[in-house]
Amino acid sequence: MSLTMGTGPFGHAPAGRFNVDLPHEDVLFSEPSPRRVRAVLGGRTVLDSRRARVLQQHGRLPRYYVPREDVRWEDLGDIAAEDPPPGAPELDGHVTFPWVAMDTWLEEDDEVISHAIDPYHRIDVRSTSRRVRISLGGTVLAESTRARVIFETGLPPRWYLPREDVVVGLEASDLRTTCAYKGEASYWSARLGDRLVENLFWSYPEPRHDAAPVADLLACFNEQVDMELDGEDQPQPRTPWSAPGWWRGPGPPR
Repeated sequence: MSLTMGTGPFGHAPAGRFNVDLPHEDVLFSEPSPRRVRAVLGGRTVLDSRRARVLQQHGRLPRYYVPREDVRWEDLGDIAAEDPPPGAPELDGHVTFPWVAMDTWLEEDDEVISHAIDPYHRIDVRSTSRRVRISLGGTVLAESTRARVIFETGLPPRWYLPREDVVVGLEASDLRTTCAYKGEASYWSARLGDRLVENLFWSYPEPRHDAAPVADLLACFNEQVDMELDGEDQPQPRTPWSAPGWWRGPGPPR
Protein backbone atom coordinates (compact mmCIF):
# COMPACT_ATOMS: atom_id res chain seq x y z
CA MET A 1 0.00 0.00 0.00
CA SER A 2 1.11 3.58 -0.46
CA LEU A 3 0.05 7.15 -1.12
CA THR A 4 -1.77 5.89 -4.21
CA MET A 5 -3.36 2.65 -2.93
CA GLY A 6 -6.12 1.72 -0.51
CA THR A 7 -7.06 4.53 1.89
CA GLY A 8 -4.01 6.63 1.01
CA PRO A 9 -4.68 10.24 -0.04
CA PHE A 10 -4.53 9.35 -3.74
CA GLY A 11 -5.83 5.79 -3.38
CA HIS A 12 -9.07 4.02 -4.26
CA ALA A 13 -10.91 5.03 -1.08
CA PRO A 14 -9.11 7.94 0.63
CA ALA A 15 -9.66 7.96 4.38
CA GLY A 16 -9.23 11.73 4.68
CA ARG A 17 -10.07 14.83 2.72
CA PHE A 18 -8.09 17.76 1.32
CA ASN A 19 -9.39 21.31 1.59
CA VAL A 20 -9.22 21.65 -2.20
CA ASP A 21 -10.37 19.39 -5.03
CA LEU A 22 -7.44 17.36 -6.33
CA PRO A 23 -7.39 14.68 -9.02
CA HIS A 24 -6.22 11.29 -7.82
CA GLU A 25 -6.79 8.71 -10.54
CA ASP A 26 -4.23 10.34 -12.86
CA VAL A 27 -1.67 11.16 -10.17
CA LEU A 28 1.98 10.35 -10.96
CA PHE A 29 4.57 11.27 -8.34
CA SER A 30 8.27 10.48 -8.61
CA GLU A 31 11.06 11.34 -6.22
CA PRO A 32 14.73 10.42 -5.86
CA SER A 33 15.63 7.58 -3.54
CA PRO A 34 18.72 7.94 -1.32
CA ARG A 35 19.10 4.15 -1.33
CA ARG A 36 21.36 2.11 -3.59
CA VAL A 37 19.11 -0.19 -5.61
CA ARG A 38 20.30 -3.41 -7.25
CA ALA A 39 18.76 -6.36 -9.04
CA VAL A 40 20.36 -9.78 -9.43
CA LEU A 41 19.62 -12.31 -12.16
CA GLY A 42 21.35 -15.65 -12.55
CA GLY A 43 23.96 -14.69 -9.98
CA ARG A 44 24.88 -11.48 -11.80
CA THR A 45 24.05 -7.92 -10.83
CA VAL A 46 22.13 -6.60 -13.83
CA LEU A 47 21.07 -3.29 -12.33
CA ASP A 48 23.07 -1.17 -9.91
CA SER A 49 22.01 2.41 -9.24
CA ARG A 50 22.61 5.15 -6.71
CA ARG A 51 20.28 7.37 -8.73
CA ALA A 52 17.03 5.41 -8.54
CA ARG A 53 13.68 7.14 -8.35
CA VAL A 54 10.45 5.82 -6.83
CA LEU A 55 7.28 6.27 -8.88
CA GLN A 56 3.88 6.41 -7.20
CA GLN A 57 0.86 5.91 -9.48
CA HIS A 58 -2.83 5.62 -8.65
CA GLY A 59 -3.86 1.99 -8.32
CA ARG A 60 -0.33 0.61 -8.49
CA LEU A 61 2.33 -0.31 -5.99
CA PRO A 62 5.47 1.84 -6.00
CA ARG A 63 8.16 1.04 -8.57
CA TYR A 64 11.87 1.76 -8.87
CA TYR A 65 13.05 3.51 -12.03
CA VAL A 66 16.77 3.78 -12.79
CA PRO A 67 18.81 5.58 -15.47
CA ARG A 68 19.36 3.39 -18.51
CA GLU A 69 23.13 3.62 -18.08
CA ASP A 70 22.84 1.88 -14.67
CA VAL A 71 21.58 -1.30 -16.37
CA ARG A 72 23.93 -4.05 -17.59
CA TRP A 73 21.97 -4.80 -20.73
CA GLU A 74 24.28 -7.56 -21.91
CA ASP A 75 23.30 -9.74 -18.91
CA LEU A 76 19.52 -9.34 -19.24
CA GLY A 77 18.84 -11.92 -21.91
CA ASP A 78 15.31 -11.53 -23.25
CA ILE A 79 13.95 -9.54 -20.28
CA ALA A 80 12.37 -6.36 -21.63
CA ALA A 81 12.64 -3.00 -19.91
CA GLU A 82 9.53 -0.96 -19.16
CA ASP A 83 9.44 2.77 -19.90
CA PRO A 84 7.74 5.22 -17.51
CA PRO A 85 4.05 5.98 -18.10
CA PRO A 86 3.37 9.09 -20.19
CA GLY A 87 3.70 12.24 -18.15
CA ALA A 88 5.74 10.73 -15.30
CA PRO A 89 7.87 13.59 -13.97
CA GLU A 90 11.67 13.53 -14.14
CA LEU A 91 11.85 9.99 -15.48
CA ASP A 92 13.18 10.64 -18.97
CA GLY A 93 15.92 8.14 -19.69
CA HIS A 94 14.79 5.86 -16.85
CA VAL A 95 13.48 2.29 -17.02
CA THR A 96 12.16 -0.39 -14.73
CA PHE A 97 11.67 -4.16 -14.98
CA PRO A 98 8.96 -6.56 -13.87
CA TRP A 99 9.64 -7.41 -10.23
CA VAL A 100 9.26 -11.15 -10.79
CA ALA A 101 11.72 -11.13 -13.70
CA MET A 102 14.62 -10.71 -11.26
CA ASP A 103 15.90 -13.30 -8.81
CA THR A 104 16.63 -10.73 -6.09
CA TRP A 105 16.16 -7.02 -5.47
CA LEU A 106 18.31 -5.18 -2.94
CA GLU A 107 18.25 -1.86 -1.14
CA GLU A 108 21.82 -1.29 0.00
CA ASP A 109 22.80 -4.86 1.05
CA ASP A 110 19.38 -6.06 2.27
CA GLU A 111 16.92 -8.00 0.15
CA VAL A 112 13.59 -6.34 -0.65
CA ILE A 113 10.63 -8.61 -1.37
CA SER A 114 7.33 -8.26 -3.21
CA HIS A 115 7.73 -4.70 -4.55
CA ALA A 116 9.64 -1.44 -4.15
CA ILE A 117 9.58 0.11 -0.69
CA ASP A 118 7.30 3.11 -0.28
CA PRO A 119 9.04 5.77 1.86
CA TYR A 120 5.61 6.91 3.12
CA HIS A 121 4.48 3.49 4.27
CA ARG A 122 4.31 2.89 8.02
CA ILE A 123 3.55 -0.06 10.29
CA ASP A 124 2.73 0.36 13.98
CA VAL A 125 2.05 -2.66 16.20
CA ARG A 126 0.18 -1.95 19.41
CA SER A 127 -0.88 -4.21 22.27
CA THR A 128 -4.53 -3.81 23.19
CA SER A 129 -6.80 -5.00 26.00
CA ARG A 130 -9.93 -4.42 23.93
CA ARG A 131 -12.10 -7.51 23.68
CA VAL A 132 -11.88 -8.78 20.12
CA ARG A 133 -14.64 -11.19 19.13
CA ILE A 134 -14.69 -12.74 15.66
CA SER A 135 -17.60 -14.77 14.32
CA LEU A 136 -18.95 -16.03 11.03
CA GLY A 137 -22.56 -16.96 10.38
CA GLY A 138 -23.26 -16.88 14.11
CA THR A 139 -20.37 -19.19 15.00
CA VAL A 140 -17.66 -17.71 17.22
CA LEU A 141 -14.22 -18.20 15.70
CA ALA A 142 -12.06 -16.39 18.24
CA GLU A 143 -12.24 -14.14 21.28
CA SER A 144 -9.37 -12.40 23.02
CA THR A 145 -8.33 -9.55 25.30
CA ARG A 146 -4.67 -10.17 24.46
CA ALA A 147 -4.61 -9.04 20.85
CA ARG A 148 -2.05 -6.97 19.04
CA VAL A 149 -3.20 -4.71 16.28
CA ILE A 150 -1.27 -3.59 13.21
CA PHE A 151 -2.03 -0.09 11.98
CA GLU A 152 -0.63 -0.02 8.46
CA THR A 153 -0.72 2.71 5.83
CA GLY A 154 -3.66 2.31 3.48
CA LEU A 155 -5.07 -0.84 5.13
CA PRO A 156 -7.75 -1.63 7.73
CA PRO A 157 -6.43 -2.38 11.22
CA ARG A 158 -5.50 -6.05 11.50
CA TRP A 159 -6.11 -7.78 14.80
CA TYR A 160 -3.63 -10.55 15.69
CA LEU A 161 -4.63 -13.05 18.38
CA PRO A 162 -2.83 -15.76 20.32
CA ARG A 163 -3.43 -19.14 18.73
CA GLU A 164 -5.08 -20.49 21.88
CA ASP A 165 -7.75 -17.77 21.66
CA VAL A 166 -8.94 -19.13 18.31
CA VAL A 167 -11.64 -21.69 19.12
CA VAL A 168 -12.48 -22.93 15.63
CA GLY A 169 -10.65 -25.83 14.02
CA LEU A 170 -7.86 -24.76 11.67
CA GLU A 171 -6.34 -26.64 8.75
CA ALA A 172 -3.00 -25.60 7.28
CA SER A 173 -3.12 -24.26 3.73
CA ASP A 174 -0.47 -24.38 1.01
CA LEU A 175 -1.03 -20.69 0.29
CA ARG A 176 1.85 -18.28 0.90
CA THR A 177 1.95 -14.56 0.19
CA THR A 178 4.66 -11.97 0.66
CA CYS A 179 4.48 -8.44 1.98
CA ALA A 180 7.36 -6.03 1.40
CA TYR A 181 7.04 -4.79 4.98
CA LYS A 182 5.93 -7.82 7.02
CA GLY A 183 7.46 -10.83 5.26
CA GLU A 184 5.99 -14.17 4.18
CA ALA A 185 2.55 -15.16 5.47
CA SER A 186 1.27 -18.70 6.06
CA TYR A 187 -2.47 -19.42 5.86
CA TRP A 188 -5.07 -21.56 7.60
CA SER A 189 -8.57 -22.53 6.59
CA ALA A 190 -11.33 -22.64 9.21
CA ARG A 191 -13.46 -25.75 9.69
CA LEU A 192 -17.09 -24.93 10.55
CA GLY A 193 -18.89 -28.26 10.77
CA ASP A 194 -18.80 -29.72 7.29
CA ARG A 195 -17.84 -26.37 5.73
CA LEU A 196 -14.26 -25.33 5.10
CA VAL A 197 -13.68 -21.58 4.81
CA GLU A 198 -10.47 -21.40 2.85
CA ASN A 199 -7.52 -19.18 3.77
CA LEU A 200 -9.40 -17.19 6.38
CA PHE A 201 -6.55 -16.85 8.90
CA TRP A 202 -2.89 -16.03 8.39
CA SER A 203 0.25 -15.47 10.43
CA TYR A 204 3.85 -14.41 9.99
CA PRO A 205 6.17 -17.09 11.44
CA GLU A 206 9.27 -14.96 10.80
CA PRO A 207 8.08 -11.39 10.31
CA ARG A 208 10.29 -8.55 9.21
CA HIS A 209 11.45 -6.04 11.77
CA ASP A 210 8.47 -3.68 11.92
CA ALA A 211 6.02 -6.57 12.37
CA ALA A 212 8.15 -8.60 14.82
CA PRO A 213 5.63 -8.32 17.73
CA VAL A 214 2.99 -10.35 15.81
CA ALA A 215 5.20 -13.38 15.17
CA ASP A 216 3.07 -16.57 15.17
CA LEU A 217 -0.11 -14.70 16.14
CA LEU A 218 -3.19 -15.29 13.98
CA ALA A 219 -5.22 -12.69 12.10
CA CYS A 220 -8.21 -13.02 9.83
CA PHE A 221 -9.79 -10.89 7.16
CA ASN A 222 -12.12 -8.25 8.66
CA GLU A 223 -13.65 -8.19 5.19
CA GLN A 224 -15.01 -11.73 5.54
CA VAL A 225 -16.11 -12.04 9.18
CA ASP A 226 -18.23 -10.30 11.80
CA MET A 227 -15.98 -8.48 14.24
CA GLU A 228 -16.80 -6.87 17.57
CA LEU A 229 -14.54 -4.61 19.59
CA ASP A 230 -15.66 -4.25 23.21
CA GLY A 231 -19.11 -5.37 22.11
CA GLU A 232 -19.43 -2.89 19.24
CA ASP A 233 -19.99 -4.29 15.75
CA GLN A 234 -17.35 -3.19 13.26
CA PRO A 235 -18.07 -2.39 9.60
CA GLN A 236 -16.60 -4.74 7.02
CA PRO A 237 -14.05 -2.86 4.92
CA ARG A 238 -14.00 -3.16 1.13
CA THR A 239 -10.59 -4.20 -0.16
CA PRO A 240 -9.14 -6.60 -2.74
CA TRP A 241 -9.49 -9.32 -0.07
CA SER A 242 -13.27 -8.91 0.11
CA ALA A 243 -13.78 -11.04 -2.98
CA PRO A 244 -14.28 -14.81 -2.56
CA GLY A 245 -11.22 -16.69 -3.77
CA TRP A 246 -9.12 -13.52 -3.84
CA TRP A 247 -5.93 -15.64 -3.80
CA ARG A 248 -6.73 -16.97 -7.27
CA GLY A 249 -6.49 -13.48 -8.73
CA PRO A 250 -3.69 -10.90 -9.13
CA GLY A 251 -4.57 -8.90 -6.00
CA PRO A 252 -1.82 -7.53 -3.77
CA PRO A 253 -0.38 -9.73 -1.03
CA ARG A 254 -1.24 -9.37 2.56
